[in-house]
This record gives sequence, structure tokens and C-alpha cells, in this order.
Amino acid sequence: MNNFNSICVFCGSSDAVHADYLLAARQMGKLLAKKNIRLIYGGGKTGLMGAVSTGVMENGGEAIGVIIPSMNTEFLAQDNLARMEVEPTMHARKARMHVLADAFIALPGGFGTLDELFETLTWKQIGEHDKPIGLLDVRGYYQPLLKMTEHFEKEGFIFSEHREFLLHDADPAALLEAMSNHNHSDDAVQRWMRQG
Repeated sequence: MNNFNSICVFCGSSDAVHADYLLAARQMGKLLAKKNIRLIYGGGKTGLMGAVSTGVMENGGEAIGVIIPSMNTEFLAQDNLARMEVEPTMHARKARMHVLADAFIALPGGFGTLDELFETLTWKQIGEHDKPIGLLDVRGYYQPLLKMTEHFEKEGFIFSEHREFLLHDADPAALLEAMSNHNHSDDAVQRWMRQG
């Protein structure tokens, strides 16, 4: 059983998305606050980033943003966070979020969200961390990606254990429950790195 003090949420910053995505992000933020889990995220106030951080703060939770200088503007950066950290590069930003988080959740998003997700998965695959990784699969958003991971395995590029790293559910509470029960397999790392 994992008890999380903080969860890093990766998600989109576009406002031009279906209302269900924004609602789910806000619900995720509310749930984190109710469970006293600190939000670590990219520091934005637009799109799902704004929704999840607002959901945390309006329910008395703590949100920490990690942002780069070019995005740290009045239009893009969220106000009233517990703390906003400014890192010089995207690489440094992602590394800092990894340090601060006990687990990771990807909400729907675009290229940036997938970049963060796949880096997190890759680091887990090679044993850089053993933290749970979840997908909030609102409106079946991640079904094509999950199908693609089946193709990765079928073609021999990953093992089945690596697909199991990606926990997923459409319901925030069910996803957190699955993540709290996650057991990291060192066998998958050893098999991939050919240490065993």
C-alpha cells in the first residue's frame, strides 16, 4: 500500500477542449485536496492545468507549480499557489517535478503531456524510480495510446511488465486506489537491463 504525500499531474493547457476534460481535472484536484495529497504540476492556469490546480486550492489543498521563465507570465502562470518554482529549462523543470513527486498521473493533454509521461515511463523502465504512474482516461482519451502499447509489446519493443506500469481508469478515485495498491516489479527492470 502506497501513501502519497505528493502527486505530479501532467496535463494539457489548452482551453479549447471538451468540458468533460476540464471537469475531470477539477475533480482530480478536489480529490487530491480531500486526501491531503500535494499537487505538483507545471504551474499554469489555463486548460486542465488551471482546472486541476483550482480544484486543489478551492478545497483547501496545496499546489506547487514548477515553470520555466517564458511561461511565468500573468496570462499563463497560476496565482496563489503554495509555491511557484522557476527552473531555467524544460529538462530542469521535469527533473524537479520528478524529485518532488511520489507518483505521477497524466490527464488528457498534447505533445507536452506525452513527453512528460513517456520520460517518466522510460525512467521507470530502466529503474531510475519505482513510483506509480496513472492515466486518467476521461472520454476514452488514452485508449488509442493503450492500444499502441499493445502493438509495442507485440512487435517486441517492450515487455508485458512495461505495459502494466500504466495504470488507468476514467474515475479519479478508482485510479488513486489502483495506484496506492501498485507494486513495482524489479524483475521487469532486471529483465530489460539484462542483469538477471
